[in-house]
Amino acid sequence: MKTAVSSVKEGTQSHIFADFKEITKARLSISVVFSAIAGYFLGAPELQWYPILLLAFGGYCMVGASNTFNQIIEKDLDALMNRTKDRPIAAGRLSVRTALIIAVILTIVGIATLYILNPKTAMFGAISIFLYTSAYTPLKTKTPLAVFVGAIPGAIPFMLGWVAATDEFGIEPGTLFMIQFFWQFPHFWALGWMLDEDYKRGGFKMLPTGKKDRSTVLQIIMYTIWMIVISIIPVFGITGALTLSIPAALIIFMLGMVMLVYAFKLYEKQDNGSAKKLMLASVTYITFMQVVYVVDKFL
Repeated sequence: MKTAVSSVKEGTQSHIFADFKEITKARLSISVVFSAIAGYFLGAPELQWYPILLLAFGGYCMVGASNTFNQIIEKDLDALMNRTKDRPIAAGRLSVRTALIIAVILTIVGIATLYILNPKTAMFGAISIFLYTSAYTPLKTKTPLAVFVGAIPGAIPFMLGWVAATDEFGIEPGTLFMIQFFWQFPHFWALGWMLDEDYKRGGFKMLPTGKKDRSTVLQIIMYTIWMIVISIIPVFGITGALTLSIPAALIIFMLGMVMLVYAFKLYEKQDNGSAKKLMLASVTYITFMQVVYVVDKFL
């Protein structure tokens, strides 16, 4: 009898943990925390583990809160789409009230944790939540410009790490912001291309022209080029304390060119397979670009 009860409790706890990971989008949140920590490494004069842990924990709370608020607002639309219909709120496993409590707690804890680092970090974290939930989320069913608005909170994490390390905002974190800002467009439009039919079931307008056409891909190509240019600008010594060696800039340039090649392949083929390859290339680019920046600083 005790064994059976214990098994039920373990199953329930496992289910709750799985729903928490789903509602906070754990994999996405971890990738965002990775960007923030990379920014911290670039800005910190010396590495200290306590601020890194605060940034990681506070950052996860902030992203998790944004994702939870998003799923509360879009619960009815999530139920219409294949990729989101099994989310905890849309599927009815988690009530809106419970989700709202989770979101509010994560927001308060996240802002408080980032405030311990410095007030600027907390401010940018709060701005990120506000823009994501109050601007980007409602605009997704209104206009393709939602992606532009969403790119702002999406670009904050890389910059946030620098601000957390230095308590300053200048050209250095501004450059990190612009790199990730321009990266968002080819990444999300490739994803939007792949999931266009599903997004339309929910009424979301994710592609810039509203269609899977060459005009959309031309914009993907344009933003990819801008992303590459901004990514290597520190090599010219015009971005303050944010610097990049010539070998590192060449590596980042080549990574960007690989992504650009996939963008041109999408222009040629206009199929979901090409869009998926571009999306995966974009994930590879942003990860390795940040790693190259960090390694280059400490070599």
